[in-house]
Amino acid sequence: MALSIDALRHGWPIQVASASGAAAFTLLPAETGFAPGAQGSRMLISAARAVTLKLANQREAAVPEAPVLIRGAEPFDLSAARAIADPALDLVYPMKGPFAADPIADLDAAKTAMELARLAGILPAFLVDPVAAEEPQVVVATDLTAWKDTGRLAIASRAHLPVAATDEAEIVAFRSRDDMREHVALVIGTQDGDRPPLVRLHSECLTGDILGSLKCDCGPQLDAALRAMAAEAAQGGWGVLLYLRQEGRGIGLVNKLRAYRLQDQGFDTVDANNRLGLPTEARDFPVAARMLDLLGVHAIRLMTNNPAKVAALEEVGVTVMERVPHQLPPNPHNARYLDTKRDRTGHLL
Repeated sequence: MALSIDALRHGWPIQVASASGAAAFTLLPAETGFAPGAQGSRMLISAARAVTLKLANQREAAVPEAPVLIRGAEPFDLSAARAIADPALDLVYPMKGPFAADPIADLDAAKTAMELARLAGILPAFLVDPVAAEEPQVVVATDLTAWKDTGRLAIASRAHLPVAATDEAEIVAFRSRDDMREHVALVIGTQDGDRPPLVRLHSECLTGDILGSLKCDCGPQLDAALRAMAAEAAQGGWGVLLYLRQEGRGIGLVNKLRAYRLQDQGFDTVDANNRLGLPTEARDFPVAARMLDLLGVHAIRLMTNNPAKVAALEEVGVTVMERVPHQLPPNPHNARYLDTKRDRTGHLL
């Protein structure tokens, strides 16, 4: 899996096989592929991206989880593939189309390819069976399931870490042997197995957490969560901040900035993600559940405005005793973003 993700980042071809091991697709990433003269008669794209293209036989209600095979009048080369994959180019130079949508024999393999693109942080679009593809890295659909097995996640190290909110904090690092992302937890106060901690799941946000971006509320939410946990500890309780290395709710930094660029052109955060062919929500909640389990935490008081996050954690075995609202005032730059969270993703704001 790690080799396949690395191959996509380098622009090398991969082969995604069905669960039975039979070859399904030989794929070259449209965004990063560089093989001279590479071309293919078809492209594999996500349905979320397909709905922004002109498909001759596309159903009106495309299923976002179902990838689409498209073909044009002529074979696609890498230049055409990149233009189709990149919605920013599409907005400036609309694709001529219409493109025909072909049936997919092995949907699991196609979904695996889309997920691999997301994990690699590239646009979910591929040349299929490219002429220039040689000796590709082979991925079986079940490899992705094994790679995501949270049983491989373990505590790698822990240490005392005084922070601005409190000097009574311990940082715990988690690592999986197959995943380069290293998640951390900050335990504030004295752990008490009989008392559910105040917990916040915080997805990494470089722009908000580090650079002070005003486009989102991530940085202020992080600071406020730590202050709330410090106050909880002062009253005899405790708290756990899970800092998850899942930038942009799982789409990666580069794709998040691409979404920002689309927002600058008038799209809201949901439509921007979907135009990129990416999901609005791609965080890995089983990882959070595994981190809590390794810390010996099974019941929590969750700081969130998102009922879907409560449901997602309960679905993977975490008992949420209470949802604790975590709302902060808007600013002129993130007001629309917060309105979108309220109106389109069900946040209680």
